[in-house]
Order: sequence, then structure tokens, then C-alpha cells
Amino acid sequence: MVRPGSCLARRQVLAATGAGAGLLALAACTEDRNAVDAPEAGVVLLSVNELEVGQAKVVTTSDGVEVAVVREGEQEVRAFSAICTHQGCTVRAEEEDLHCPCHGSKFALTDGSVISGPAEEPLPEFPVGIQDGNVVTQ
Repeated sequence: MVRPGSCLARRQVLAATGAGAGLLALAACTEDRNAVDAPEAGVVLLSVNELEVGQAKVVTTSDGVEVAVVREGEQEVRAFSAICTHQGCTVRAEEEDLHCPCHGSKFALTDGSVISGPAEEPLPEFPVGIQDGNVVTQ
């Protein structure tokens, strides 16, 4: 018997539904970790004054997209998805990197590349710029 809110093991699904239907059910329930919600163009993420050069901050847009904003220079900013490419947890901005609290992956502030796993894919980058003193999606 399966309790409400619990997940079935792959073996239970396959045994109960037959291999073909079970695989289809599992595929439908599996999230595509490579699919990333991107913020719309023109969204103000934060004031550029909220970040020191070399610092990052994770923000959530009004439509729920989590974005890691990095200030590389006085007028240079970058933004990456704040969703870890390993299993979809939200990364945290730390002094020297973006860190996933779930399994320990670390990503570079400069380009979102993997510093250490288990994540194997970099954080997707979103185009941003500075307009009227704010970091804005493009």
C-alpha cells in the first residue's frame, strides 16, 4: 500500500503496471533538470548598488524564476539560473562561489561553470544589463 504523498519505487510501478506503461509513467513524473525557466526581458532583478564588485546575490522574480546575479565590475553584471543542474535545488551565493546546499555542488561566479560536483553541467546564463542603476534582464 502506498501512503498519500509518498513516491512509488520504480520496481513497484513496473510490477503494478507492466513494463511499458510503468516506464511511461516514470518518464512523465521525472523533471527535466536541463529545462530552465528564464525571466522575461525587462525584469528588474535588483539595484546594482545592492552588490559589491565580486559579490553575488540570489533573487526571485515576481513570476518565481530564481536568478543568481553577479557583479563583475562597476558596470559589469552577469546572471545565471539559481537552480542547481544536479537535482534542482536553489543555490546560495557565497563569497567565492555559488553553492548548492543539497548535495554540495559549487559553481564559479565568473561563468557558472562547475567547480565541484556532483553537478556536471554549468548553470545556464541569462542576458542582463544595467539600466537606470538596476540589473535588468534583456
